[in-house]
Amino acid sequence: MTDDEDALTAKDLVPVSGGTWAGLLFDNPNIGLPTAMTWSFRFSFAEVNRDYGSSEIFLDVDWLPLPAASWRAMAGHGVKTLGEPAESSVYFFQHHQYELIDLEILEQHGRDIHVRSTLTGDLDQLGIDPIAADAWLRFDGIRVSVSDVNTPESALTRLQAFTGIEGLASSAVAINSAYHFRPVSS
Repeated sequence: MTDDEDALTAKDLVPVSGGTWAGLLFDNPNIGLPTAMTWSFRFSFAEVNRDYGSSEIFLDVDWLPLPAASWRAMAGHGVKTLGEPAESSVYFFQHHQYELIDLEILEQHGRDIHVRSTLTGDLDQLGIDPIAADAWLRFDGIRVSVSDVNTPESALTRLQAFTGIEGLASSAVAINSAYHFRPVSS
């Protein structure tokens, strides 16, 4: 196969059920990054096979600030942003970054949100520009990774200042120095 035949094409982008979204409350005082609430969205596509191997395909939008007051009220929110602090990429054997993110949350039913996103500005020459995804994504919870938080209780208190905590388990899964609050089963 030639390199062109190995390239990812729009025909390769077959959506699969699944995909997730999550929140992150984060800071880094060492570099002057204040505490902020951001959101991540992962759209899943079918695996692609090539002669030399196979690759899962994901469209990821990370570190996206949204004005939502609660994870339970995301419908109607959206953003169009160029770079910092948000990042976007398509994973095909490796991450391929994109410059501009256009994302809107169309509907919400409990933990699931219907999200449409278009990425433009193919920085790493993946070869598809623009690239779009439209799917229902399942909420995976919120991670709190803040420098002055050292217990699940203090993490939940800090989180409450940034987003609603209703529907989240009051106990957290500790992951290194972060606390992951999962949604209560619904």
